Amino acid sequence: MAETAATPDIGALKTKMKATWVSGDFGKIAEVIEGSGTDLIERLNLKAGETVLDVACGTGNTAVPAAKKGAKVTGIDLAPNLVEQARARAAAEGVDATFEEGDAEALPYPDNSFDTVITMFGAMFAPRPEIVAAELVRVCKPGGRIVMANWTPSGFIGQMFKTTGKHVTPPSVPSPILWGDEETVKTRFANGTSEVKSVRVPTPFVMPFSPAEVVDFFRDFYGPTKGAFNALDDNGKAALKKDLTDLWASQNRATDGTTDVESEYLEVTAIKA
Repeated sequence: MAETAATPDIGALKTKMKATWVSGDFGKIAEVIEGSGTDLIERLNLKAGETVLDVACGTGNTAVPAAKKGAKVTGIDLAPNLVEQARARAAAEGVDATFEEGDAEALPYPDNSFDTVITMFGAMFAPRPEIVAAELVRVCKPGGRIVMANWTPSGFIGQMFKTTGKHVTPPSVPSPILWGDEETVKTRFANGTSEVKSVRVPTPFVMPFSPAEVVDFFRDFYGPTKGAFNALDDNGKAALKKDLTDLWASQNRATDGTTDVESEYLEVTAIKA
């Protein structure tokens, strides 16, 4: 899948992206997919004392369960409100983990610092994927793992992004969902790794309200969706609401007025050379 050219005004773009993730309340979205983070950590078989970095950690969906396994966990995220939520969650669940604000494209850690580097539905949104890949590899120890969970282009969330993109022009940077394409990921991790494997993993979105109400839920709490609606006039808002509602309804497996949609992500494991 083809990459597109990055915007030259990266500073302005990052400021806008940070504001996007600070808006809304991603913690509400994180609760819906919390089980996916727990399941991912279970598959990693982390050992007590293993050093783990969770990049774009959000509210701690992978960092907290990793800390519960006895790993020494550091989480980093661009959005300060999510960092605060992660700290509060770790404290409430009685686990020891460090959370700090920072950029996936400029990780503030020395080379070869962590046994395992994780990012779930996070670093894929940074605007310069080649820099992200290099940073993830750089801070990982030789022989260590870089593990990513990225929404795929063909999965439901990928389709939601595409539907939104028909109404609001996305930034002129590579699409985040290219991280969910196997060949693209192999190319991005070609330098500095000895092995790159990937597998598609289903993940459900189960919510106790109708597809139309799900769209409102994302509009209220998911920064990218909220930003898309805010960029449109009233007619544009109505058109986007209709298309997103139709998408959720078309994939809904529930028949009782609630919503049960299955998406998928690409689980990538790269071994540092």
